[in-house]
Amino acid sequence: MTEHNGYARTAPERAEVDALAGATVLEFGTDWCGYCQGAQRYIVEALGHAPQLRHLKIEDGPGRPLGRSFKVKLWPTLVFLRDGVEVARVVRPTDTRALEEGVAAALR
Repeated sequence: MTEHNGYARTAPERAEVDALAGATVLEFGTDWCGYCQGAQRYIVEALGHAPQLRHLKIEDGPGRPLGRSFKVKLWPTLVFLRDGVEVARVVRPTDTRALEEGVAAALR
């Protein structure tokens, strides 16, 4: 589960994600996705105010079981978790508002 600027090609197992303690956001997308690239400034801004939030960028696509387990259909999809349970979801953000709401839900 390496975190870096690009999307990680290897994803954790769903059981690992479900067992994560605290606040986590899973960002599903691909490095070549125009929507993903366009949303990065909003994502960086919204998540930058919450350094305690674990951020995992995971490459998604056909046959990728983690994305399928979360029923991801469009990129980027950000799934906000608190102790492994989904508390918010933002699909294709076009500003920081919904992302900040997701961060707040994960940190409650």
